[in-house]
Amino acid sequence: MIPYGRQDISAEDIDAVTEVLRSDWLTQGQAGPRFEQAMAAYCGSRSAIAVSNATAALHIACIALDLGPGDALWTSPNTFVASANCALYCGADVDFVDIDPRTYNMSVSALAEKLEAAASQGRLPKIVVPVHFAGQSCEMREIRALADRYGFRIVEDASHAVGGEYLGRKVGSCDYGDATIFSFHPVKIITTGEGGMALTNDPKLAERLSYLRTHGIIRPAQRPEEPQGASRIAEERANEERDGPWMYEQIELGLNYRMTDIQSALGTSQLARLDPFVARRRELAARYDTLLAKLPVACPWQHPDTNSAWHLYVIRLHRNEIRLSRRQVFDALRAAGIGVNVHYIPVHTQPYYRKLGFQTGMFPEAESYYEDAITLPLFSRMTNDEQDTVVAALRKILA
Repeated sequence: MIPYGRQDISAEDIDAVTEVLRSDWLTQGQAGPRFEQAMAAYCGSRSAIAVSNATAALHIACIALDLGPGDALWTSPNTFVASANCALYCGADVDFVDIDPRTYNMSVSALAEKLEAAASQGRLPKIVVPVHFAGQSCEMREIRALADRYGFRIVEDASHAVGGEYLGRKVGSCDYGDATIFSFHPVKIITTGEGGMALTNDPKLAERLSYLRTHGIIRPAQRPEEPQGASRIAEERANEERDGPWMYEQIELGLNYRMTDIQSALGTSQLARLDPFVARRRELAARYDTLLAKLPVACPWQHPDTNSAWHLYVIRLHRNEIRLSRRQVFDALRAAGIGVNVHYIPVHTQPYYRKLGFQTGMFPEAESYYEDAITLPLFSRMTNDEQDTVVAALRKILA
């Protein structure tokens, strides 16, 4: 079976992990900060906070931006459920913005229209989560302009897009958003096994993210400056007690979302090969475009402002030109040893979200896209012969 995605683990990766396993620190050592600093430097952001997975990063980003009951978060229906669930974890409401029929990302025009209506009703979102689907950045410059006009915060769900670019800058630079979220799941572009990261240019946001991932606990040296007029009871403690090396203070209700040193070492090693990984994915995507040109499918369209990291290569079947349903094509490809997948079932159609009042028909572009979509195999070690096998199987089935 040719899988739709596969991790690329080298001998150097294994050596990096083994070195940590032989050390005194399996977690909370120096491997984590090294990974964070390397990723921030690569993306051009001020700070990076490594966590246990991208869902955790989304969650603490929402907490750090003070999302709570009575607030709303908007995201794309064409995403994994975590992009919406993070709001519900905070007791906030969720809504969706339909997708652009070309990029399959959040539609800027739909967002602008929805914001205008929400402003007239006094129901604007506190946070908008644009999802960089398949590795292609959303139109962040335009979304930033809307944020400035309507006053919402931006958390970029770039789980698919590490190594991608927008307007000549790396995704993760946080030029347009308050925070950017990466995923390092094994099918993503680089992996830490499980893992995620939040990047930001806001020092106060970075500080809060750092202690939210660690139970809300700080050490005395990390103690934030108390606001003017706050209680000074803590200052009355004996200095030797207050500053003892054993001391820690829980200043907020946080979570245990840390990334281990084992994972961080793997991530740092993988990051050294990120550019070659992305370059190979771009080669394969361009090759798919050529090989599929005469088949009754739509290949992914790329916005000229973006340079995708190509986490996924998704085609849409021209069902009016073939006699088979999407399910029949999918099953036939699987039977031929091609590990295709479908990304994504629109979040608002999930049973849990139906219970919240969402219904089929509310976001027609996302629903139409889903009915036609099939994700073809794409990974950095995929050979041209494997890709030819995929295309030959698809050609035979569609014929």
